[in-house]
Amino acid sequence: MAIVLGPNQYGKAENRLVTVTRNGAVHTIKDLTVSTSLRGDLADTHLTGDNAKVLATDTQKNTVYAFAKESPVGEIEDFALRLGRHFVSTQEAITGARVLIDEHSWERIEGNDHSFVQGSNEKRTTAVTVEGERAWVVSGVRDMVVLKSTGSEFHGFPRDKYTTLKETNDRILATSVTARWRYQSLGGADDQTTVGMDWAKSFAEIRRLLLATFAAKHSLSLQQTLYAMGEAVLRDRPEVAEVRLSMPNKHHFAVDLSAFGLENDNEVFYAADRPYGLIEGSVLRDDAEDAGSAWYTLPSF
Repeated sequence: MAIVLGPNQYGKAENRLVTVTRNGAVHTIKDLTVSTSLRGDLADTHLTGDNAKVLATDTQKNTVYAFAKESPVGEIEDFALRLGRHFVSTQEAITGARVLIDEHSWERIEGNDHSFVQGSNEKRTTAVTVEGERAWVVSGVRDMVVLKSTGSEFHGFPRDKYTTLKETNDRILATSVTARWRYQSLGGADDQTTVGMDWAKSFAEIRRLLLATFAAKHSLSLQQTLYAMGEAVLRDRPEVAEVRLSMPNKHHFAVDLSAFGLENDNEVFYAADRPYGLIEGSVLRDDAEDAGSAWYTLPSF
């Protein structure tokens, strides 16, 4: 029996980066968490401890901060592409890089040019994978909490001796949306698929479509809502090849008030944080290009 080294990668996780852009008295901030990981010809460091091909994770961290100074961070997709392409093009042993970025929300305090209040826990995200001349961009949103107080049903499910859940024709539907969408891939210098992409506009429109569909779709199941949200994005945004969604069902149970002589007509609820149903799925074009390494955690996945 032989023992061999399997897929591997290494990097610097969760570098906290805050930049301040000063345009006279008006300031703008970017608050990011940046993670980098590299892969390639790295067998020597695992098998013999020879680090000649290992770009230190501390160097990766320093590169993030230096890049933020050398040119404006801009949109997180562009920043991640610059970092990933830098690592692959400057390190002979490195054949692939992935850069993950979460952008944390801050809102300007009204009437003040340089004071801010932190927004919700919702985060804009991107995951950029660079392999040689090709790149894949998977952007998204995380911790986007939504609720509709009616327009949701759940019934017709199988019942067995362990089933206690009652069918309902009117319930609260609430979830914390994690949505990730894969853009058409970026090839070499001649690939114009997403060259000049307005990442901010694309993000805003996709987020709007997700929210509008959640609100408008009369839901017979959270699965049906998930598919409708992904479908709406693909129908309206040709730059997107695939949408993946993870939507935990944030259950709201009507409280039994009969002991107090009161009738609860879907007005008083108990919000349960666990256990919860976890609904996940992907929606993609039937002619979508190969995802390549867009979704990978390790090279073979």
